[in-house]
Formats: sequence, structure tokens, C-alpha cells
Amino acid sequence: MGDNMQQRTPLGDAVMEQMADALIYSGTDGTIQRWNRAAEALFGFGASEALGQSLDLIIPEHLRASHWRGFDAAIQSGVTRLNGRPTLTRGLHKSGKKLYVEMSFALVLDEARKVMGSVAIARDVTERTEREKTQDVVKD
Repeated sequence: MGDNMQQRTPLGDAVMEQMADALIYSGTDGTIQRWNRAAEALFGFGASEALGQSLDLIIPEHLRASHWRGFDAAIQSGVTRLNGRPTLTRGLHKSGKKLYVEMSFALVLDEARKVMGSVAIARDVTERTEREKTQDVVKD
């Protein structure tokens, strides 16, 4: 199939750039290939800083080993563990601040059903999560 950039369309680019949630696409090697404006706002890295970098850019160090185990298993098997269901995880902002992020993941397949990469949709839920943790502590 070759370079997936040849499949870009004006509509696809507009949808990706204007959606409210962060969209991050990486190839099978975990290198960031697409990064929208919402990803810039969420993680603090501009597209020029993120494109071509490892996903480690936004993964807290203590979560990297488990992330790569799951990522590599999904790329090899062609199946994600959560089947697109969102999960609460931690993300890393450019400033070093750790975020609570709700993310959903999907594999991107070509016409032959071969895995080309992975796409993640993310939203910041730090404020909500910290508020809920505070409320839980008050209840106890």
C-alpha cells in the first residue's frame, strides 16, 4: 500500500483538524504520523514537535512498558483489547504535568485487512477525575 499520506483528502483533513477531541495516528512502529489541533491543545506539543516522534512523547514513563506490550500485541494480532471502548489512563503534557485522559483506540487496516497503524481519540478528564477523587475522600 505504501505511504498512507497519499490517501489524505480535503474532507478527511478538515474533519481531523476540526474535531473537538484529540486524534493521534501512529504507524505500526509507534511513530506519530497524524496529530490534530485538539491533540496540540491537550498535550501541549505542536504538530511540528509531535510528528515523527514516538508515542512515548505523551506516555508517562511508568506506563510505557505496559503500553508497548498492549500496542505490539494489537499490531500483531489485529485486535485491540478494549474493542474501541474508552478507558481512563494517564497522559503526559509537554510541561511535565500528568493528565487523566479518556482514550479509545482502533487499528487502521488497509484493503487487504493488514494493520497500517493505530488511531487514538483522547479527551482531558483531569478536572472531573480529580473532583471525583476528592468527593470519594470526603465520603469516607
